Amino acid sequence: MRYQASRTRGRRFRAWAITTVASAALLLQAGGQVWAAGSALSDDPIPMVTEAEVRKHQEENSGPAPLIAGDHHSSELSTDAVPIIAEDEEPEPTPPIFQRGEKFLASGNLAPGIELPTGAIWQPALWVFGDARTAIGHYANGLEDPRQFWASRIDIFANLKLTPTERILIGFSPLTEKRRNTGILYTDEGGVEYVNGLNPYVTTLFFEGEFGEIFPNLDPDDNRNFDFGFSIGRQPLFFQEGMMINDSVDALGITRDTIVIPGLTPDLRATGVFGWNNIRRGDNELDDSAFLLGLFTEADFRKSTANLDLAYVISDQDEGGDGFYFGASAVQRFGLYNTAFRINTSTAIEKRGPAVDNGVLMFSEVSRTVTASENVVYANAFWAIGNYTSAARDSLTGGPLGQVGILFAAPAVGLGGSALSNRADSVFGGSIGHQMFFNEDKTQLVMELGGRKDTDGSDAGVVAFGGQLLHALNNRSSIQVDGFVSAGQDRKAGTGLRMELRTRF
Repeated sequence: MRYQASRTRGRRFRAWAITTVASAALLLQAGGQVWAAGSALSDDPIPMVTEAEVRKHQEENSGPAPLIAGDHHSSELSTDAVPIIAEDEEPEPTPPIFQRGEKFLASGNLAPGIELPTGAIWQPALWVFGDARTAIGHYANGLEDPRQFWASRIDIFANLKLTPTERILIGFSPLTEKRRNTGILYTDEGGVEYVNGLNPYVTTLFFEGEFGEIFPNLDPDDNRNFDFGFSIGRQPLFFQEGMMINDSVDALGITRDTIVIPGLTPDLRATGVFGWNNIRRGDNELDDSAFLLGLFTEADFRKSTANLDLAYVISDQDEGGDGFYFGASAVQRFGLYNTAFRINTSTAIEKRGPAVDNGVLMFSEVSRTVTASENVVYANAFWAIGNYTSAARDSLTGGPLGQVGILFAAPAVGLGGSALSNRADSVFGGSIGHQMFFNEDKTQLVMELGGRKDTDGSDAGVVAFGGQLLHALNNRSSIQVDGFVSAGQDRKAGTGLRMELRTRF
């Protein structure tokens, strides 16, 4: 059987070979040559598009036509400027109420400026801006008599810009004096009364700049360590998110930035501060005898930004003398979550009182953006051991817990208060909330649940639920509505509603 199968295959092969040779002979006789298979490439150029298609494209699009095979083309980049958006589509900046010299956020050529003997070139520009705020509301926290109010506040500033790093800023708040905004207050006990918060005094006045930019001739090659920033005058100080210091102080501050420590951090900032006047202590009261010394640092690491801050207040005040303050924090991101952890301490050196006391405040923040949206959910928690007091606090900022949430924050304008106490006296608590954006980000709504529980043996506690609606009416004006309800031990139910109109000029 194997032999017969092999013989059959042999016969088939010979028949195929004879047929192939015969076919080749016939082709030679017919044409004299053998043609290549139909899949071979042609020697004639085949255009990618026809001339008619090129003309049609030019007529329809008035743009560059596709290249025809064999045409010359260049890979050189065009030197024509192409704007990111058309000039007529650029949004117009909202100018301040008054400007002279270089326009605010304007485009165009820079003025030649004025050259100083130091080598610096100043290009002066004056911008006057501010905002006007008025609010009406009802406030009852369950402990004090309910009150209804109408109050207003105006903040106006004049900014003399000399260079991008040098400026002089002066500011006034003519309707705000200490904890009072000018307005009308009604209580069941006192009836209707006029609240006088008129204040003709300067609230902000300082000069800031950079030593190396003011005296460039001292370092024409920019290779010496003259890059020290400084500010002097009545200026806002804000450290540890306002928990350690949140006040406007007459002070001198010197900053050294971009300090590189190999193997540790590529960027360390250190600021030394000396304050000699206009210092309000932890009870929000002015202390004319106080001096403030501080060293504040910030360092960037691979996965975190850390702050380490020290402050010392010298005072002869009877309600509390010298105080030492320490603060440390770390801000970082874990996966989808933004986190911040802080610890602050206050130590009364001589005597304890409402101005300075012994205490530790631990605070944490966690937030994340909701998937497929711009909305944010957050959870904040705190624990105060003892009676923590800030080194310096402005009269209208309340206590150090204002950062916990909208239920703890003191209103910037009004004659009411916060839904929950923002004092850090032997207490723990927190808040959870949801911030939502609507109407192309012109409208935002925050809903929050918060509470606090005393740990001083009184066993008092309170919870509150509230919201804040903020809507932009135009480029300058916005309306804000705040409301809350609260309930707690040894107190009545609390309610609050406040509506504010704010105009920036």
